[in-house]
Amino acid sequence: MSETASKSPGVPGARKTPGAQNAPDANRWKALGFIALAQLMVVLDATIVNIALPSAQQDLGISDGNRQWVVTAYALAFGGLLLFGGRTADLWGRKRAFVLGLGGFAAASALGGAATNEAMMFGARALQGVFGALLAPAALSLLAVMFTDGRERAKAFGIYGAIAGGGGAVGLILGGFLTEYLNWRWTFFVNIPFAVVAALGAYFVIREPKGGRNRSPLDIPGVVLSTLGLVALVYGFTRAESEGWSDSLTVGMFVASAALLLTFVLVESRVRAPLLPLRVITERNRGGVYLSLGLAVIAMFGLFLFLTYYLQVVKGYSPVRTGFAFLPMVAGMITGSTQIGARLMTRVAPRRLMGPGFLVAAVGMLLLTRMEIGTSYAAVLLPGMLLLGLGMGTAFMPAMSLATSGVEPRDAGVASAMVNTSQQVGGAIGTALLNTIAASATTSYVADHIGGAASWSQQQTVRLEGMVQGYTSAIWFAVGILVLAAVIALVLVDAGRPATTVTGPSDGAGRGAGGTEGAPEEAVVPVVAH
Repeated sequence: MSETASKSPGVPGARKTPGAQNAPDANRWKALGFIALAQLMVVLDATIVNIALPSAQQDLGISDGNRQWVVTAYALAFGGLLLFGGRTADLWGRKRAFVLGLGGFAAASALGGAATNEAMMFGARALQGVFGALLAPAALSLLAVMFTDGRERAKAFGIYGAIAGGGGAVGLILGGFLTEYLNWRWTFFVNIPFAVVAALGAYFVIREPKGGRNRSPLDIPGVVLSTLGLVALVYGFTRAESEGWSDSLTVGMFVASAALLLTFVLVESRVRAPLLPLRVITERNRGGVYLSLGLAVIAMFGLFLFLTYYLQVVKGYSPVRTGFAFLPMVAGMITGSTQIGARLMTRVAPRRLMGPGFLVAAVGMLLLTRMEIGTSYAAVLLPGMLLLGLGMGTAFMPAMSLATSGVEPRDAGVASAMVNTSQQVGGAIGTALLNTIAASATTSYVADHIGGAASWSQQQTVRLEGMVQGYTSAIWFAVGILVLAAVIALVLVDAGRPATTVTGPSDGAGRGAGGTEGAPEEAVVPVVAH
C-alpha cells in the first residue's frame, strides 16, 4: 500500500497504526461529552420554548398574530445561516466556531429570559438562531474529523444520533417542569449552564486535527444568495401554515426562494472557492442521505406537534405528563442509535440500516393512525412511539455518519451544515404541510357532523373528534413520507460497510479502498514506512 494510505485521516473507518500521523486524540471521548452536551442544548431549545410560549405570550403582551415570531425568528436565522456557519467553521477552525457559538447562544438565551417586551424576545430568538447556525455544524464536523476509526465512529455517532433524535422529546419534559413549577423564563436560562460547561470543556479538552481548515476567500455572493434563498423558503412554509398556500406573499416567497437558490447553484458551479462545493451534495451517497433525512424529519416534526396537542387538548394531560408520555420514543431512539445502529454499522452497509429503520418508524406511525378520543395510551400510543423511536434511531445514526464520511477535511463544516439544513428545512415543511392537511380534514369533519349535535357537549365532542380525524389524516401522509425516505435510502445510498482497517484515499463515494460491502472486517493491510 502506498505511503499516502498509511496516513489518511479523512478516510471513514480507517484504523490508526502506531506510526501513523494525526493519531487519534487521547481526549476525544471527553470531547464527545462536551459536543453532545452542546447538541442537546440546541435540540432541547427547539421544543422547550414551545411549551413555554403561552405563558410568555401572556406576560409580555404578545398578540396572537405576532406570537409565531417567537418560533419564526429563530427558524429563519438558524435555517438561513447554516451554510454560512458551516463554512465559517471550516475557515476559522471548528473548535473556535464551536466555543464562540456556545458563548453567543448563552448570551442570547440570557437576553430571552430577561425579555420585557415582544421586540426584545424576537431579537433574542433571532440571535439564538444566528449562533445556533454557527454551533450546530461545528459540533458535527468536529465529530467527523476526530473519530475516524470505524468502531469508534459508530459509537460516537450513535451517541450523537440518540441526542439529536431524542433531545426534542426531552425538551418537552424539561419545558413542562420549568413552566409548571418555576417560570417560563427558565426555559431560556437553563441554556446558560449547558453552554458554559460545554464551552469550558471544549476549550480545554478539544484538540482539532491539524490541516483541516479551508482558508480560501469567503464566497460573499454565495453567502448572500444562500441565506436569502433559505430564509425565503423557511418563511414561505412558516407563512403557509398560518395564512394558507394560496396567500400571495407565501407564493412570492416560494418563487423568490427558487430563483435565489437556482442562482446560488449556478454561482457555486463557477466561482473558484464556492461556499458550498457542489461535490459535497452531488455525490450519490451524501445526496441520498440529505434527501432521506429531510423527508424523515418532515414526518417527525408534524408528529411532535400533533401528539402534543392530542395529549394536552384531547386527553387533558398536563405539560409535565405530556413530556413523560414521550419517553418511550426517547428510549426507542437511544436503543436504536446505540444498541442497533452503532453495533451493526461496521458490519452492514448503511442502506441496510437506514431503509429498514425508516420502515420500522413507518409501522409505528401506522399504529398512531388508530388514535381516537378514547384511545388507550398503553395499547396504541406507547407501542407506536416505541417503534417510531427505534426505527428513527437506527436510521439516523448511520445517516449522520455517512453524510460526513469521505468528505475532504476542508469541507467537513459545510457538509455538516447540509445535514442540519436538510433537517431544518424538513422541519419547516413538515410543520406547515402536515398541519395544513390536518386543519383541512378537521374543518371538513366538523362541517359534516356538527349539524347532528344538539347540545353544547355534543358539539364539543364533534370538535374533538374532528381534531383527532385531522391528526390521523396527516399521520397517514407521514407514513407515506417515511416509506418514500426508505425507498430513497435503499436506492440511492450504495456505499458498502465502513472499512475498519487502514485504507487508501476515499473513492469519492464515501468508501475507502477497502470499504466495499462484504470485505473481510479484519483484513491485515501492510503499511509502508515514511
